Amino acid sequence: MSTGNNTGKNKIAFQGELGAYSHEACLTARPGMDVMACRTFEEVIDAVNSGVADLAMLPIENSTYGRVADIHRLLPESGLHIIDEAFVRVRISLLALPGVALEDISSVRAHLVLLPQSAEFLKAHNITGISAADSAGAARELLASKKTDQGVLASNLAAETYDLNILATDVEDHGHNTTRFVIMARELDLERRSHGKMMTTFVFEVRNIPAALYKAMGGFATNGVNMTKLESYMVDGSFTATRFYADIDGHPEDANVTLALDELQYFTNHVKIVGVYASAQDR
Repeated sequence: MSTGNNTGKNKIAFQGELGAYSHEACLTARPGMDVMACRTFEEVIDAVNSGVADLAMLPIENSTYGRVADIHRLLPESGLHIIDEAFVRVRISLLALPGVALEDISSVRAHLVLLPQSAEFLKAHNITGISAADSAGAARELLASKKTDQGVLASNLAAETYDLNILATDVEDHGHNTTRFVIMARELDLERRSHGKMMTTFVFEVRNIPAALYKAMGGFATNGVNMTKLESYMVDGSFTATRFYADIDGHPEDANVTLALDELQYFTNHVKIVGVYASAQDR
């Protein structure tokens, strides 16, 4: 499912249906590009690697629910590189068919993660939440079903995409839920510099020696490199956490970052830079 032409020229791919929060991230971060909706993260990555799309928009973590499943596993082997990041505030609206009033709604469908975020609103209006695979997809299905007693929790973009009415906005219980996305391309851009702060993302595997992780991290502390994220994850089904994903402030060619990465090599079997990009203003 896609919009625009069938070549990769000026196209950005995302996972989900049109009207999804990933679609919103594409429009916000790359407003001049055509969008391409894909069923899975793997299809998004394949679209860029094959040249069907130029860029990939992938969610990597959420301020409420933590890291997005599978992304840390997919990124190092994707063949793609992070060239930018984007933050999208998850604003949840109640959508319904034209002519339907709020008091007519007895149930809503939404992605499982949106329902608990709107629990107080649903309880106050005696509305039952029903989980759906995709909130934007639920909006499309509501339009086709013509159900006047059912609504959808989704983005305002989904309402615009599927000609639904917005009965209430910002129905989430807390106003801080934000998703961080990374924008990925086929080439790593080490030449790019920003007037603001730069970020470097890399993955590494520690050697099987005592206190390997502690020693691997020592070079960042002694060289004054700020590490903003460090996460471990399984490799090949092993319960031994040997692979790590990290974000640091700085560019690989900065003197202190170069020294820290050089020292990291002594305590690891493998280090791979996944991206070098400007830090988003929303960070």
